[in-house]
Amino acid sequence: MCGIVGYIGKSQAAPILLDGLSKLEYRGYDSAGMAVYDGTEIKIEKATGRLKVLSELTHDGETMPGTIGIGHTRWATHGEPSDSNAHPHFNTDRTIAVVHNGIIENYLKLRTTLTEKGYQFCSDTDTEVVAHYLDYYYKKYKDPLTAIVKVIHRVEGAYALGIIFADHPDHVYAARNDSPLIVGKGTDGNLIASDVPAVLKYTRDVYFIENGEIAVLTGENIDFYNVDGDPVEKESRHIDWDESAAEKGGYEHFMLKEMYEQPKTVRDTLAPRVKDGQVEIEELGMTEEEIKAVERVHIVACGSAYHTGVTGKYVIEGMARIPVEVDLASEFRYRDPLLNEHDLVIVISQSGETMDSLAALREAKKRGIMTLGIVNVVGSSIAREADKVMYTWAGPEIAVATTKAYSAQLIALYLLAMKFAEVRGTVTKEEIDGMIRDLKRLPAQIELLLNNKERIQKFANRYVAAREIFFIGRGIDYAIAMEGSLKLKEISYIHSEAYAAGELKHGTISLIEDGTLVAAIATQDGLFKKTLSNMVEVKTRGAFVLAVTNEGNTEIEKAADYVIYIPQTNPYFADSLAIVPLQLFAYYVSVGKGCDVDKPRNLAKSVTVE
Repeated sequence: MCGIVGYIGKSQAAPILLDGLSKLEYRGYDSAGMAVYDGTEIKIEKATGRLKVLSELTHDGETMPGTIGIGHTRWATHGEPSDSNAHPHFNTDRTIAVVHNGIIENYLKLRTTLTEKGYQFCSDTDTEVVAHYLDYYYKKYKDPLTAIVKVIHRVEGAYALGIIFADHPDHVYAARNDSPLIVGKGTDGNLIASDVPAVLKYTRDVYFIENGEIAVLTGENIDFYNVDGDPVEKESRHIDWDESAAEKGGYEHFMLKEMYEQPKTVRDTLAPRVKDGQVEIEELGMTEEEIKAVERVHIVACGSAYHTGVTGKYVIEGMARIPVEVDLASEFRYRDPLLNEHDLVIVISQSGETMDSLAALREAKKRGIMTLGIVNVVGSSIAREADKVMYTWAGPEIAVATTKAYSAQLIALYLLAMKFAEVRGTVTKEEIDGMIRDLKRLPAQIELLLNNKERIQKFANRYVAAREIFFIGRGIDYAIAMEGSLKLKEISYIHSEAYAAGELKHGTISLIEDGTLVAAIATQDGLFKKTLSNMVEVKTRGAFVLAVTNEGNTEIEKAADYVIYIPQTNPYFADSLAIVPLQLFAYYVSVGKGCDVDKPRNLAKSVTVE
């Protein structure tokens, strides 16, 4: 959520800030702003709405001279979207400007204290207390670093801060606790940002700021300090991403581009782990004895990653015969989970910065439980803090609604289940060989489904005006139904729910009326007849039934009004195929409604607050 960019160097700052913020639009926002020191004072411009409003207001940054500045795209938490609540925020004298991602949990207490000291507030945000406290401590100690250290010790919660002082126009300051923040070392200047794509145009060498660290940037140098103000040594990391990977490449939307990248994503996730007919997860770093010792697995995630976890439960339990619990990360630590020393906690996150998931990981580590992060972003917080890590190698994913990262997470879970099953002796060599063959077929099968998009587009056009749509399935098909439903509601704003098909008769079926679309997923052979009977139940009550099933299951045509067939594969891997037409359906419904597919309202790519 939100995006931060800062620059200090030889070039004009404002155009660089706007360019960097444009690379962070996927994070979700409702307003944007910049603060630039023009040689005399700090000038601030901010506006509600899309970044182009700010760009037009400043003539693409040209009306804001100066070579040092900070910029921000805000996703509202405290205070409605408005120009006054937009960042940057400043002290009364406008000599200190601050941008902030995260939430200051004790801001009301701090605001009361500052008000008693005579400070007046111009916004409803929690961030403004940071600006005023920086003012208070700077006037007291006359040193920016000391002021920042003092503020960090006062505030509670998550924050990534970018700060400039008019009295120190040759420095940009940054600090971090839980909200992501990086520093880029360029040849023409140095930068701070919330994520790597914002700096790739200017540098490939970045530092990842850890919790409790402060960065001090000049045009030539970067210094780091801990929460006590003591110097810290850090090593940079070279980023190999191709910048063009974050461009649309001729597609109308990033989401469509990323759907079409799924075959490559699956291949890239498989390639390093399947060698000479064997599943090898070298980075896992678990010995066979450690794998055999695992008594229970806990999968913890949010949103789409949670849905991959539900699929993972069926796959790991089915293959490796290890009990698996799946938790929403936002609930995990608050239910005081029962964990023991032989458990494994798997935390799944595309960004590796999801706050609830990161908090769950830290709770597990605090209790001494082994943790495994399945993440897409190298060097992210979850990747750094987990005991073990599996990268999904999906590349940059820009659209808020995940597609290719979801597919990569599924592959990672399949491989993990296969490895555990092989080591524990719950599957035969012949079964593993068959699974590997099916995994290698998945990319071509996904391409086949994507090439059928026109048929799905025509069907989607019929439901642009739908008020509600239901998805049903059993077992792994229920997990697919949940993700299909989420995709639709995320980007089309149509009310959609997923239900375990067997639960229909326990209340949900009362919602079915003439013309209601029900999408039924039926890929699991052992549950096919049961799901078929549920389809008949809704059809007899007036529903229009869309079915997704395996090739050859023509019997389903008796109960469905429209059928999408997917290629045959191992039942454990059905999610990787069945989700593709549901992604396309959601996409084309959203396009038909004229929605902002890549940046749906109220949503953010990386949820870095609880």
